[in-house]
Order: sequence, then C-alpha cells, then structure tokens
Amino acid sequence: MFEKLWDSHVVHEEAGQPTILYVDLHLVHEVTSPQAFEGLRMTGRKVRRTDLTVATADHNTPTWDLSLPITDSIAKQQLDALTLNCEEFGITLYDRFSPLQGIVHIIGPEQGYTQPGKVIVCGDSHTSTHGAFGAFAMGIGTSEVEHVLATQTLRQFKPKTMEIRVNGTLPLGVTAKDVVLSIIGKIGVAGATGHVIEYTGEVIRSMSMEGRMTVCNMSIEGGGRAGMIAPDDTTFEYMRGRAQVPQGDDFDAAVEEWRNLATDEGAVYDSLVEIDGSALEPHVTWGTNPGMVAPVTSRVPDPNSYEDAGDKESVGRALQYMGLEPDTPIQDIKLDRVFIGSCTNSRIDDLRAAAEVARGSQGE
Repeated sequence: MFEKLWDSHVVHEEAGQPTILYVDLHLVHEVTSPQAFEGLRMTGRKVRRTDLTVATADHNTPTWDLSLPITDSIAKQQLDALTLNCEEFGITLYDRFSPLQGIVHIIGPEQGYTQPGKVIVCGDSHTSTHGAFGAFAMGIGTSEVEHVLATQTLRQFKPKTMEIRVNGTLPLGVTAKDVVLSIIGKIGVAGATGHVIEYTGEVIRSMSMEGRMTVCNMSIEGGGRAGMIAPDDTTFEYMRGRAQVPQGDDFDAAVEEWRNLATDEGAVYDSLVEIDGSALEPHVTWGTNPGMVAPVTSRVPDPNSYEDAGDKESVGRALQYMGLEPDTPIQDIKLDRVFIGSCTNSRIDDLRAAAEVARGSQGE
C-alpha cells in the first residue's frame, strides 16, 4: 500500500538524492509555521496551493475561558502570527474561536480533509494519525514547512516497509492504546526506524476509526516514519457525509478507487512483527519513554535485573524521576490524578470508557 502511494506521488527522482513528492494536504499550526511564513516573505514567494493548505490554532490554545486574555506572551505571539499569516497568504484558518478548531490531526478526519491515498504533512510529529485512513502522513520540520508552502512538494528518501500484524481477538478491557504500547514494548522506541509501518490483522480490522487513529498516532514512538492501515468499510462509513469528502455518486466512485489502495496479496514487506492480540493485557508506561511499558498485572522493573550497563542506568534514572520503587506491583501504584486529553487519546471511545468507569465508581 505504501509503495502505491509513494509511486503515484513522485514528481522527480534521481539516484542518491531525495525523491520529490507531491503533497495533497498541508496542515499548519501556530508553533512551527511563523518562521516558514517569514521565509516566504523574505524571498517574495506565495503559498503555491492555498486550497490544499489548512491551518488551525492548536498547541497554545486556552481550553477554559476563551474570553480571558492569553497571559503567556510567546503563546499569544504565535497565535496572533498565525492569524495574520493566514490572512496575508489566503489560507483557511480555524482559529481559537472557531467551533471547528481542535488538535491539528483530529480536525482533519473530523472535517473530511483526511482521505485515503493522500500524502499529508504537518509540522507535528504525530501526523501519522492520518495513516489510519490509508494515507501516507508524516511530521515535518519548520524548513520543510516553508518548502511545502512554496512548492507543494517534499523531499524525502524512500523509507522501508514494516508489517505489524496483530492476530486474534482482544480480551475484555484491552484497548487500542494497549495494543500500540505492547507493540512499542516489543520492538523498542527505535524498532521501526527508517520504516513506514502497515498495521494488519484481525485485531486492527475490528477496531473503530478512533482506535486505528490511536495506533497510527503512536507509530513515531516506535521510531516509524509513518503508520498506515488499509481503508475498508469501517473507514468509508466514518467518512461518509463529512464536509470535505465527496458526496453522493462521487463518494461511491471514490470508495471504489480507495479500495484498490490495499496491499496486494503476496506482497512482501522489508520486515514483519507479529503480535498475539488474544494474549494482551492493559498496559501502562512506568518510565520516561513509551518503550518503558508493562502489563498492569506485572511489577515495576528492578534496574539490577538488566545486564546492559546502559539499560541499568536509564531504568534507574527513570524510576528516580517517576518516584517509583523497584519491584512494586503496578496495581499498587496510587493514582493522584487522571487526565484525559491528548493528541493520542481523548477520542470519543476513550471518553465513553472513562465515563463508564466513573459511573461504576459512584455506584450508579
């Protein structure tokens, strides 16, 4: 699937040089874009495809009372700059007062900008979220943001491919977040470096779109360049009727085209990782990176149990930072506060699950 998308977006390639890829959707936010827009001004350039560029106020947006002034001066400068830049260059902006404003890689799916077969970029590391729809989506840096704004292309060396196949059926209480944490626990935070991951298997196919977005979102934590899931009926039903998606007969025609994106039977990946989904448990991270993960029925590790001196030192530092004692049962760790809200979770499935727990704890 990845190679189909890559090949269809090649603008120019030559041996030993990055390939120039066409970009179908460029999502912009206030943190990584000010310098990029200033670069356009200094060179007298315009945004090449304003119709393929969408901006939203994201990282610095207050979440409580929008009528109050922003007290962080840097946050205010970045938000004000985004508004001015979008007005000057003619870019659609969902500012902090817009009812459609939100996390940059959440509003794409919600509004239907995210579609199968697209190459999508954003100055945010978790842009791989969009891969849940069968898109090739990746985070880029500020200099690359300027390049895409000016040319609607991106220079990239072609990554390798990795299939992560999650078989079986998930036990009760095991979620998409548990699946991806167990994957990262198995391959490590650098296990997919240089690869685009395609997630396959019964467990992935049975997930909602929200669950698939959670899995693809965290591909970067495993070192992956991007994460992808082939579009299917679950994808199409989620997309149907959304604002930026083709409507009526055009939607049906698009679906037939999108179905062809799936990896062909017998295709070979550069590497394969298999996970038995039926054996998974709920997972948590006990340390300072997503690779420091364990089932909730296990214990906090003992640094002395590691043979490698580097691992022993890093685990010791992580436990000290987290204030945890070695060999403590995970279930004995007291929760001081539960926060629901991030670019990985806080989706409707997560909020409903949290509501069920809260309802049960109150005896209702």
